[in-house]
Amino acid sequence: MEKYDVAIIGSGPGGYVCAIRCAQLGFKTALIEKYDTLGGTCLNVGCIPSKALLDSSEHYHQAAHDFTEHGIQLKDLKVDFKQMINRKRGVVEQTVGGIDYLMKKNKVTVYNGMGSFKDANTIQIAGKKKEEIQADKVVIATGSKPSSLPFIKIDKKRVITSTEALELDKLPKSMVIIGGGVIGLELGSVYARLGTEVSVVEFMDRIIPGMDGDMSKELLKSLKKLGIKFYLKHKVKEVKAAASKVTVKADDPKGAEVSLDAEYCLVSVGRRPYTDGLGLEKAGLQTDDRGRIEVNDHLQTKVSHIYAIGDVVKGAMLAHKAEEEGTFVAEVMNGEQPHIDYNLIPNVVYTWPEVAGVGQTEEQLKEAKVAYKKGSFPFKASGRARASMDTDGLIKVLADKETDEILGVHMCGPRAADMIAEAVVAMEYRASAEDISRMSHAHPTFTEAFKEAALAATDNRAIHI
Repeated sequence: MEKYDVAIIGSGPGGYVCAIRCAQLGFKTALIEKYDTLGGTCLNVGCIPSKALLDSSEHYHQAAHDFTEHGIQLKDLKVDFKQMINRKRGVVEQTVGGIDYLMKKNKVTVYNGMGSFKDANTIQIAGKKKEEIQADKVVIATGSKPSSLPFIKIDKKRVITSTEALELDKLPKSMVIIGGGVIGLELGSVYARLGTEVSVVEFMDRIIPGMDGDMSKELLKSLKKLGIKFYLKHKVKEVKAAASKVTVKADDPKGAEVSLDAEYCLVSVGRRPYTDGLGLEKAGLQTDDRGRIEVNDHLQTKVSHIYAIGDVVKGAMLAHKAEEEGTFVAEVMNGEQPHIDYNLIPNVVYTWPEVAGVGQTEEQLKEAKVAYKKGSFPFKASGRARASMDTDGLIKVLADKETDEILGVHMCGPRAADMIAEAVVAMEYRASAEDISRMSHAHPTFTEAFKEAALAATDNRAIHI
């Protein structure tokens, strides 16, 4: 039986990054993956394929709606949906292939098959052949799966999850999305741009409820321009699939029934930790009431040599959070003292305009009774945004009222997913709004809006509004 210093179960962003870091630190490392390809949900049926389709659909939407204004004339513009899906598959294959290369480069041994505990140090692998390995330390990085509602039967034909929504064989005429969170809105915007009639049913009173309220309002306005219909404060009570359509019934805020018919219903009500079949009890572990594995500040379970990271533990279900935890655990096991500031892990929605935030939202600061000041700057006042016709949205800076330290930065606008990194760097080094306002930002750029928002937070000194 082969013995390893570290065995990692699950090859998503948390697992494969952990494997690479362990190998860099000199550990003999094994990576166990249930499926035939590495990369987990993110690379295969999540982050990467959805971004590929988001990009393709945005190109089409710009060609259909903006190119004439730019002086570009097109004839017979149409969507080749099968080619979009094929391009997406190619992006996934290339990305997954890159992970295979990295495993070989770092001499990580990969096992394909379902990994489960035989005991706390022995892992059974049920693949094309049954194998067992032993490890001094084990990292659980098995990720998450789409959640549903108890009364909804996901048949993967008419009632689908994000996985199936990324693999449809033809462009649907209509789609109802249950859930106004990140995944539902990203996929909803893909199809709305391509001409699908999209309706979003959300139980809460706003979309992307975990993010800053002003960003929610800005994104709602933009998505309505795409033609997406929103049913906020609606409680879904029935989803019924037929051969060629789905009927979704929900109660509106006054209790009146609303019935929506569509070709597909995308259930996007969140994700749940995936620990099915792991045999946790054989290792002396169990999950909490939300299916998560309990860990301490070192991401160590109650069985001291077993760690857990990513979506199976508490915290935001984000690929980059899992990556940070993968590196963190490898270094902890090596006797180092790494650190993760969870307050400074950014959150992003890859619609267009994009939404991104880091630190505290305005609602959180109010709830905590923190004295703060704020400044904002709209993209309609940005020369770079006007040049590219990306004038929706704004940037908001929240700073401590007394010290001026930045407490939160929230953006809805072009390239927010990339621009938020500047805010993360600033907050990592405890920068003040004044610090950002005195940094030179190239002109014309989208990032000037961050400087202007910081100026607005500093004695209302914004220049261009």
